Amino acid sequence: MTDESTAERLRLLIERVERLSEEKQNIASDIKDVYAEAKSAGFDTKAMKEIVKLRKKEKAEREAEEAMIELYKDALGL
Repeated sequence: MTDESTAERLRLLIERVERLSEEKQNIASDIKDVYAEAKSAGFDTKAMKEIVKLRKKEKAEREAEEAMIELYKDALGL
């Protein structure tokens, strides 16, 4: 690779990261808007966020975490 082609490749990669970062910010803003809409409709956004986290996990992973939480709660008398 020549210095010119290396510099061009680097420039293209940086521009790509910049575009993706901008898209990421736009998506984050859209998600915030959805939660605001949900809140104005009377939904508990904290609970919704927890559900979103849970849905990302495999069933077995969720069940293992829930079992561990129950074990800890029992140990603490909760």
